[in-house]
Amino acid sequence: MNEPAVPPSSSPSGPPGAGAEEAGWKTGTPAGMPPGTPAGWGLPAALFLATGFTTLWVGGGMALAGLPPGGEGGPASAPEWIRRRLGQGIPYSAALLSILLSHELGHWLAARAWRVRASLPYFLPMPFNLIGTFGAFIRIRSPFPHRRALCDIGLAGPFAGFLVCLPLLAVGAASSRPGAATAAGIELGEPLAFRFFAWAFGPTVPEGQILFLSPVALAGWFGLLLTAINLLPMGQLDGGHALYAIGRGRALRLSRTVHLLMFPLALWSPGWLVWGLLCWLLGARRPHPPTLDDAAPLPRSRLLLSGAAAVVLVLCFTPEPIVVRWSDLWP
Repeated sequence: MNEPAVPPSSSPSGPPGAGAEEAGWKTGTPAGMPPGTPAGWGLPAALFLATGFTTLWVGGGMALAGLPPGGEGGPASAPEWIRRRLGQGIPYSAALLSILLSHELGHWLAARAWRVRASLPYFLPMPFNLIGTFGAFIRIRSPFPHRRALCDIGLAGPFAGFLVCLPLLAVGAASSRPGAATAAGIELGEPLAFRFFAWAFGPTVPEGQILFLSPVALAGWFGLLLTAINLLPMGQLDGGHALYAIGRGRALRLSRTVHLLMFPLALWSPGWLVWGLLCWLLGARRPHPPTLDDAAPLPRSRLLLSGAAAVVLVLCFTPEPIVVRWSDLWP
């Protein structure tokens, strides 16, 4: 995910990206400290390490929960149990962080290629949710020079993350195991890409049983969900950038339509209500800021690139990521 700059304003003291020309941004050339200098590494590095810990913690809990009784090695002191849990979380943490990092570096490298100033990735640690993180983002600190750059920077992240997901899904599916359908657990929706890898690399699931995902497979599943959400053609999500690059002013109507569709979907799965409200708070219904040269033609190659992104969205999307019914939320 990337947090875009706002349109240039008359004052260089405004938000990041404001006052671009006054601050020295000429044709996308950064002024002052270049992106990625050591002075800007402190906070991104600290957040990355914190997210590494929280994903180790959550992944270790998943791994230990999947061991047979006594399989965790018996009683242990608190320090030993913590060490064991963190060690068990390495496969999940490494897989998930590689997906998140590749996604954000895709944005960052594309921004560098177009001489658009961007921050290093900011990871968001969270030890108290199912994933262990709220994801990551970069901040775009100068305006997009034209729609071609907007399309490239917006789609580079989802493509990079998706490509890293694929081998992880293969390894994860191969290490998953079938089990009794009555066992406790969280039921997840199955995107088309996940179904293919479960069929091609996963074990045969006997009738009456279900597939219990390994930590690496679960990280790959989260990677598909991340890719699908970011590719939604809405607001200033990655898919929203591509939508604006293609449609300019006409993009707003489709963006608002996609946002409104989340609320009927919430009748089916409560999670879409949360996503709909979150996207509203993030400005999904506001017009996309223009680039510095919206009139510059968009090459046909970027239309094909956006079409490929639509295919990736279809492969990664599931209308019910976590299977929850409204009846499950109260008696």
